[in-house]
Amino acid sequence: MSFGSSLDAKEQIRQAIDIVELVGRYVQLRRQGRNFVGLCPWHDDSRPSLQVNPERQSFKCWVCNLGGDIFSFIMKMEGIPFPEALNMLAEQAGIQLKPERTTGSNVAGGASAGSKRLLFQAMAWAEQQYHECLLRLPEGEPGRKYLAERRIAAGSLEKFHLGYSPEDWDWIIRRAKATPFNPKVLETIGLLARSAEGGRAFDRFRGRVLFSIRDAQDRPVGVGGRVLPGSSSQAKYINSPETPLFTKSKLLYGLDLARHAMRKTRTALVMEGYTDCIAAHECGFADAVAVLGTALGEEHIRTLRHYVDRIVLVLDGDEAGQRRAREVLELFVAQQVDLQIVTIPDDLDPCDFLHDHGAEAFRELLASRAVDALDHAFLVHTAGIDLERDVHRASQALERLVAILAKAPRLRADTSRDARFREEKVLQRLAASFRIPEADVRQRLTELRRAGTRRPARSGSERPPESPAPAGQIDAFQRELLEILVRHPECLGIVRGEISAEMLEHGPCRRVYEMCCRLADMGQAANFSRLMLEFNDPNIQNLLVEVDESGLAKGAADPAALIKEWLRGFKNREATRKVPVEAGMLRQRRLDEHEELDVLKRILQQERARHGIADPMEG
Repeated sequence: MSFGSSLDAKEQIRQAIDIVELVGRYVQLRRQGRNFVGLCPWHDDSRPSLQVNPERQSFKCWVCNLGGDIFSFIMKMEGIPFPEALNMLAEQAGIQLKPERTTGSNVAGGASAGSKRLLFQAMAWAEQQYHECLLRLPEGEPGRKYLAERRIAAGSLEKFHLGYSPEDWDWIIRRAKATPFNPKVLETIGLLARSAEGGRAFDRFRGRVLFSIRDAQDRPVGVGGRVLPGSSSQAKYINSPETPLFTKSKLLYGLDLARHAMRKTRTALVMEGYTDCIAAHECGFADAVAVLGTALGEEHIRTLRHYVDRIVLVLDGDEAGQRRAREVLELFVAQQVDLQIVTIPDDLDPCDFLHDHGAEAFRELLASRAVDALDHAFLVHTAGIDLERDVHRASQALERLVAILAKAPRLRADTSRDARFREEKVLQRLAASFRIPEADVRQRLTELRRAGTRRPARSGSERPPESPAPAGQIDAFQRELLEILVRHPECLGIVRGEISAEMLEHGPCRRVYEMCCRLADMGQAANFSRLMLEFNDPNIQNLLVEVDESGLAKGAADPAALIKEWLRGFKNREATRKVPVEAGMLRQRRLDEHEELDVLKRILQQERARHGIADPMEG
């Protein structure tokens, strides 16, 4: 079936996929009454703003003003158009769709090379090729030997989909010849690079052990490559470049395996290396993940907050590890995350510590040496300072610590009780540690926050930051019409003869009204479910969710009476709008006597209606 026009395919997919289960793959949800709620993935959400309605099979974030069904959710989360979302969900539902007609014989060529669905397929295929090479092919022997030396268990090779890329520059290109994945596709997903001289395509990761990087939906999206000892390559590790599938600042190694355990423990162990993460899982720490050769960032924290309440950052015991702890500290305070820091002793990395000392020693390390973020900051900034006698340096240390605290959001009327308690305890600890009145610490915190909110004057060449455009200016009259019709489509006949679509100024509202009329002509009820099926536009789906929700909240004991009252109000408003224009025509003497008389009668009738004065009886 063609997905361009078939409603049957869309309806089958929508019935086969539960939106709660779908959204739950991306966001930690909890039941709240008849709905489910979670932290919105599209804004910095500290309170659950995302609502999922299992009865209506819809979602809505009232902060972002985003809503819709399973298709618009996937479109927004994956950044793909409707046809790709339809295909992606059809695969999950096990529903076969007929492909779109193509003009060329090579489905992987031309514009379709950028299809996200095709890129996911290519990445999964390539992962399997490299994995097969590591496990079974003679060319994979160097990779097998290296991983054995690193004491990586055989079961982890399968569990983490490890692979190996042989030294041959065109190994993956040759294996792809019998597939739809031409060099352009492989280059798009970052597996191929091009030589500076001649532009020849070659395997970016040749001669490296490959760590498959998967997203939270268990789809391969990139790789990290570790060069083998003795290689002439200067880069020990390289990761996939930024691609339509791979964004280093948003991904965490092992999240696909750890997310279920993290939901149970409400804790994430964040390692710095791939082998550290693998060793942790081998020793029973199933909530371990790793960053991808970069410091833990804001996007990583937002991702983790969907699963956990506490993050334990496990660092090497060297100076570089301590420096990284300082770098991420302000970020954690600003994000209001419960952060603890554990430093591995004896300059070991977590992988070596786990293999040398075992799981129980590591568990004891987490229990005994995990330091709260603020305590860690206090130790770092007061190291070597006599807080009793060295007043100047102590003041400087306090200033730095209060400046870190000022990064956190200010307390507001809607701030959660936990956040309030957290800030109170922090202020008390700082005051007690430096032996100064708590009021002085609080005053300095307020001063720094106020200073941070003052915006510097812009130069004439600087453009102000763009504000998000409003989601569509729909007035109360048009919104109320949709609220009634979406919940009570039988009321359409009352207004249809007197209200044309052209009279509705709001574009999405007009399109919904036109669709209601079209469905009525076909003998179909234009209820919420059918309208969501008819529209693929996320903006219209969002509007439908809004008006259905607000219409339900208002209720209507007598929808017919309500729509008749709406019709009277709408007519009065439209007539009122015409009065200034017609009055101007009278003043300019642009009408003949009969036209002037008609206009005066309409104005008089309008004024009587506006003031609730009945027409005088004739005779």
